[in-house]
Amino acid sequence: MTGMMQHNFPKLKNDRFLRAARGEEVDKIPVWIMRQAGRYLPEFREFRTKHDFFSICQTPEFACEVTLQPIKRFDLDASIIFSDILVIPQAMGLTVEMKSGVGPVLPQPIANPGELSRLKIPNVEKDLGYVGHAITLTRHRLEGKVPLIGFTGAPWTLMGYMIQGGGSSTMAQARSWLYKYPEDSLKLLQLITDVIVDYLVMQVQAGAQALQVFESHADYLNDELFDKYSLPFLNQISKRVKSKLNELQIPDVPMIAFPKGATYDSLELLAKDQCYDVIGIDWTVNPVEARERFGSNISIQGNMDPCAMYSTEKEVYARAREIANTFGKSRYIANLGHGILPDTPISSVEAFIRAIHSI
Repeated sequence: MTGMMQHNFPKLKNDRFLRAARGEEVDKIPVWIMRQAGRYLPEFREFRTKHDFFSICQTPEFACEVTLQPIKRFDLDASIIFSDILVIPQAMGLTVEMKSGVGPVLPQPIANPGELSRLKIPNVEKDLGYVGHAITLTRHRLEGKVPLIGFTGAPWTLMGYMIQGGGSSTMAQARSWLYKYPEDSLKLLQLITDVIVDYLVMQVQAGAQALQVFESHADYLNDELFDKYSLPFLNQISKRVKSKLNELQIPDVPMIAFPKGATYDSLELLAKDQCYDVIGIDWTVNPVEARERFGSNISIQGNMDPCAMYSTEKEVYARAREIANTFGKSRYIANLGHGILPDTPISSVEAFIRAIHSI
């Protein structure tokens, strides 16, 4: 992929999100919503009647169109490329299917360490280049309205899917690997990490202006396991991505880590290492305690409960304002504490954004 300078992207008009991520002053609190391009939007549901999930991810024109849907509808401060964290296991040779009403399914998960030989080391440009193309196309189509975020799943989260074969309420098989096969677990996590680093660098080369790493399964790890099987890989990703961008003479971009469900102590460890510009927190984390524990050099993103979006428009507005006031205007990016739920009322989304921008 060509270096960023050849893309001739339109000039960015709203850099509020990037400024907040870097800890610079903002005129208003920036807001975006995890899974903002998705099933709660009637135009997305309509698009999905014509195209299956992974063909949207793998067709740059489709991914771009879907990414822009919420930007056309709402006054958001960032867009996030439409894709899925499971494109990495796909690129590593595993089959991933999106089953209606079930979610992602990997019909042939990795049953034991002997099966690690089934995994291939992908050529990121070739096997995941469609994400890069979607990013470049979307940057142009956004016309500089808001920045574009690229993303990946974190190694432990992806390992969970690759061993469980889908979502799980316990992650028992994946977790038992950490105790039964500690060395092989570290080996698998390192394999995934290597792919992620190249994947994120490719996204920045393609035009991503920030990167988010989703550790969606952090809630299955106690502090000991987080410290051994999540944190080192999260930190390694950030350091290696920044170092590779430096080698390519590409300015680095703000990086966000979102360890959903991580304990306070685990979050504090992540903040202390200062590898990420922003830490995303879920709705169970107290904003005041997060600020105290993270220190003043980290921006925070979050953390309205996605289920709170089902209350009345008036209550959504009041709650969003209260959350924003608690965090304060400095080093803060408003968001939900996890992805928006599929039947969230559009009026709640409008009220949430309006409330944040009213501060």
